[in-house]
Amino acid sequence: MPMNRVQFQPGLSLPAFLAQFGTEAQCQSALEQARWPEGFRCPECGHAHAYILQGGTHKIFQCQGCRKQTSLIAGTLFHSTHLELTVWFLAIYLISQAKTGLSALALKRQLGVSYPTAWLIQHKLMQAMSERDNAYTLAGDVQVDDVYLGGELTGGKAGRGSENKVPFVAAVSLTPEGHPQYAKMTPVAGFTRKAIAEWTASNLSPGCLVTSDGLACFNGVTDAGCLHNAIVVGARKPKDLPEFNWINTILGNLKTSFGGAYHAFDFDKYASRYLGTFAYRFNRRFHLDTIHNRLLVAAATIGARPQRWLRAAEAAC
Repeated sequence: MPMNRVQFQPGLSLPAFLAQFGTEAQCQSALEQARWPEGFRCPECGHAHAYILQGGTHKIFQCQGCRKQTSLIAGTLFHSTHLELTVWFLAIYLISQAKTGLSALALKRQLGVSYPTAWLIQHKLMQAMSERDNAYTLAGDVQVDDVYLGGELTGGKAGRGSENKVPFVAAVSLTPEGHPQYAKMTPVAGFTRKAIAEWTASNLSPGCLVTSDGLACFNGVTDAGCLHNAIVVGARKPKDLPEFNWINTILGNLKTSFGGAYHAFDFDKYASRYLGTFAYRFNRRFHLDTIHNRLLVAAATIGARPQRWLRAAEAAC
């Protein structure tokens, strides 16, 4: 049996990571490179030259043009943090490398911080991962499925009417050879034609060939300029549906990931963040040796995401 090249790729070992980012100076240098890959640019006037001030914990840049001072962490995901960057970088490594996810409780134990601090670090990084993938769309042949996140509450409604279930669309694009390429997991208002048309416009490139199980709402993909291949499933089992092999495999991995890492979380409030994190790791599964650098760039360019914003349902979904 051939070795799975995703499972057996070298990745980045913890000793190798610590050799690169084990000191505060190394982390500051990496953050500066991630934020300004072509050299410093003043966020106020765009000037390319600055004086370096070393008075505080983090490096301060004073623009030679407008004299505005900018902290290395200002305007990044690390904005106003009191933690050392080495703690943040270790969190980036642990979260990006965890195939089955990493709970805030597990992160707390590995970083040696309080649970509220671990929760905040986790959700800031998950937000960066989710927003990064929102900028991309799927193209070509795409398999989609309607899915619910969560289960019935004791004494509540069962099935699709459960108050604890969040509807989301799972989609995976395929290569010309039929292999999975990129995935998207996106909460939707409901499984209506209008909701699917809006989802398609935001997440798929025009002209995609979308294969679904024939649920009526998926006719909405044609309203957004895509083609629709409806295959009625009926009572057949997943193993009898090769047309949906990859989307079913990915959903199985999602279930395993959530079941193994998280005992509970607020489905309605944070679904997009957890689903986006799973898709982010899947989409970079061939690059375990560089995924931490990609997440660092996302954290350096996303902007500040304070705790109040992260806990607001309307901002998180």
